[in-house]
Amino acid sequence: MSIHHVKEALKAKIPKAEDLVIKELQATGKHLEVMYFKTISDEAQLQTYLIKPFYEISDPDQFLAYLQSHPKVKSFESEEKLQEELIRGMSILFFQEKVFLLDVKLEKNNAVSDTSAEITILGPQSGFSESLPTNIGLIRQRYPEETLMIESTNIGSISKTAVNILYDSKKVDKDVLKQVKDFLSAVEIEMFQSGEQLLDFTKKSHRVLFPTIMVTERPDRTVINIAAGKIILLVSGSPFAVLMPTVLKDQMASMADIYQTYWIGKFLLLLRYIGLFTTITLPALYVALVSYNPEVFRVQLALSVAGSRHAVPYPSFVEVILMLIMMELLMEASIRLPKAIGPTATTVGGLILGQAATEAGLVSTIMIIIVSLGAISNFVIPISTFSFAIRVSKYFILLLSIFYGLVGVILGLFILLAYMVSLDSFGKPYLTFREEKI
Repeated sequence: MSIHHVKEALKAKIPKAEDLVIKELQATGKHLEVMYFKTISDEAQLQTYLIKPFYEISDPDQFLAYLQSHPKVKSFESEEKLQEELIRGMSILFFQEKVFLLDVKLEKNNAVSDTSAEITILGPQSGFSESLPTNIGLIRQRYPEETLMIESTNIGSISKTAVNILYDSKKVDKDVLKQVKDFLSAVEIEMFQSGEQLLDFTKKSHRVLFPTIMVTERPDRTVINIAAGKIILLVSGSPFAVLMPTVLKDQMASMADIYQTYWIGKFLLLLRYIGLFTTITLPALYVALVSYNPEVFRVQLALSVAGSRHAVPYPSFVEVILMLIMMELLMEASIRLPKAIGPTATTVGGLILGQAATEAGLVSTIMIIIVSLGAISNFVIPISTFSFAIRVSKYFILLLSIFYGLVGVILGLFILLAYMVSLDSFGKPYLTFREEKI
């Protein structure tokens, strides 16, 4: 196939765009044509690796040898591959009846930033960036093993996002690896931007409540999971890694557990499970005990609760739902508002609304304590995707408590437990508590 045919076919497939550059370079006995998109290609690298050597190396054969030996230069494979690489930021070179690809992709977000979602007092503070090579480098530095395998694929019929699969060939479960690869090949999506989008594809029904994969921003957590035999996905343009398979124990683990002494780590883990139980059951228990089983309280406490509710004109479940929705709105507002005013606005808004609602007789004072404690307990859960699922689960148990009281709370917990038992993550039971690394 002639270079002229390849060039014309490529120009015909790539529409003329404002950022498309087609440049011809002329020198004594040499002619070079380069094609690239200036918005996604680094023109400084192009100047260093191509244009300066083109004019400095006078012999055409020597310049050809330079191109063929350069580590950033690849040879022509196919017209389809050529078009795809051009759109991804590569430069296409036409020189002496040969076609080359020069890797000058522009990395705009390759800076390593501090962690923001999984914060620990001790241990490394660096997180992933949005650059795929940078993220792989962070893992390579922490996991210098020759058995670390890296495979690449693309997801998204339009975006064709680059995804790297990382695992230790000695420690990975081959059956799980095959399931993960089959799962990725079966994902049908047009625009794939981040690994979090896979959360809804891990079950065929697309209706699973609890996440069966984990998303993390911490390289240290990632390499520990690789050492435990798990499979990691790195997505181009995303500062998060996807860990598979993932069970409940992984969702409740924090890197603080291994950066503390043994008993402190176990104590922190116990606190998280107490917070998990509290945030799921506390609103439902309030409704069940106040409306159905007040005899469970001591007399003084029962009178105190009844006294705080004497001005509330409606049943306890209306009071709970009203306050829970108000708290959900405050939590969402704290995420959406600008960082400069978000914490102040939500804190002041929560205090004013809570005090005003209590003074107006819309809710009782003990209800403010219940909702606040439930929200704080939810924040103890280290993985945000799992904490969101727990926020939804508490409404199911609350609904059963409205109709069946304390029996409904127990029934809801059993149903929730049975549902979690039915889940698996690429063949691994979701409620397995086998002792593994984080």
